[in-house]
Amino acid sequence: MNCKICNRKAIKNGFCKLHMKAYESVDGKYKIWNKALEISWKEYLSEIVKNPFTGEWAKEVAEYLVKNGEERNVKDC
Repeated sequence: MNCKICNRKAIKNGFCKLHMKAYESVDGKYKIWNKALEISWKEYLSEIVKNPFTGEWAKEVAEYLVKNGEERNVKDC
């Protein structure tokens, strides 16, 4: 099975090693952002994509999640 974002071999949840690491980082920091800004998951992902300091892997993950409508609730963190 290939990564949902690139053609590398998927290792977990449909992501390759690099995109999975980026996903875990994006996912892990959402609770902090939500607590500070009361921001929704979708707004958070949009901010990641727009931020010039965000790494390329994290941007690709955020873009993928927005495009595919993944929902997230801060209670899930």
